[in-house]
Amino acid sequence: MSKLSIRVYYEDTDAGGVVYYANYLKYIERGRSEMLREVGCEQDKISKDFGVLFVVRSVMANYLKPAKFNDLLEVQTEILAVGQASLIFSQKIMNIRQNTVLFDAEVKVVSVFTQNFKPCGMPQVISEKLNGRK
Repeated sequence: MSKLSIRVYYEDTDAGGVVYYANYLKYIERGRSEMLREVGCEQDKISKDFGVLFVVRSVMANYLKPAKFNDLLEVQTEILAVGQASLIFSQKIMNIRQNTVLFDAEVKVVSVFTQNFKPCGMPQVISEKLNGRK
């Protein structure tokens, strides 16, 4: 499991002082990017070397409790499945001080060619690195 700490800044909140709902998606995007970086799968390098991008296909999200200004959060990311052309991630956002799950999601990403955004198989070297992470 990969973990990323994030502080909630004023700019992340709405008029009520809680994290605006769309920002949770930004936080989990950062979590996936950092996990890929940790296993040597930096997305810009994959694009340049293999002509492949990972794009989000679907998100199933549950907003459980609000995060607020100045909270310290932890994005937890793990890979549930590695397919020939897809990855399924399980992600949680925790309030570190309260040890409480605020948000959870299952995210499916697919690999596509950079030139035309059509689905394609994941390069074998990338698949092998990611399979080692499950």
